[in-house]
Amino acid sequence: MPPSRSPINPDDYLLSVVIPCFNERPTLRKVVERVRSAPVARKEIVVVDDASTDGTREILRDEIAALADKVIYHPENRGKGAAMRTGFAATTGDIVVVQDADLEYDPAEYPKLIDPILRLGADVVYGSRFQGGDSHRVLLFWHMVANRGLTLLSNAITNLNLSDMETGAKMFRGEVIRAVDLREPRWGFDPEVTVKLARRRCVFYEVGISYNGRTYEEGKKIRGTDGVRVLYSLIRYGIF
Repeated sequence: MPPSRSPINPDDYLLSVVIPCFNERPTLRKVVERVRSAPVARKEIVVVDDASTDGTREILRDEIAALADKVIYHPENRGKGAAMRTGFAATTGDIVVVQDADLEYDPAEYPKLIDPILRLGADVVYGSRFQGGDSHRVLLFWHMVANRGLTLLSNAITNLNLSDMETGAKMFRGEVIRAVDLREPRWGFDPEVTVKLARRRCVFYEVGISYNGRTYEEGKKIRGTDGVRVLYSLIRYGIF
């Protein structure tokens, strides 16, 4: 059965922004400031620190706690998927968006993601790095190949036609994402949430977004071996 949908008032909705972070000391304050200045009237900022060791926690306590609505600290490193699960559970917003802490995705583009939810009845909106005419930093050919291969397999399993299953820009109706039983602690989150929402017959939309990807020297964390976990998660949740 498709999820039941409570009406969202376009003039008075609350956007919950979940920011998972691990060792993002150079960019975290900038991200939070950009989220605060994003063109959305009512926002709830939830930061989840996944046991950072580079001074991120100190910045959170000393500088960012006053800028965010909720700051949650994992006592040990559990992975990005676990941090997002913690963040989702702490949200109260009508709409929930994931915001990576590395400045690869621009909070100023939230209205583009929100529009299909408010105007077209979407339950889920993915910001695609491979659609639209917005600017994209040109990087990492083999990451693109792996991404498109995993997206193709995901589409075969879910019968969706996404162009970017692994995008970090994911937005959901709050009641929908809070009702999903998520289990993957790390990079398997993307296929797991996609498969489970598709099986709930959620309405998916995609919009083209800009993308300012990082190199490994600049702090990019996902590795080629993480793609194996993504593949495992697709098989586990999509087939078995």
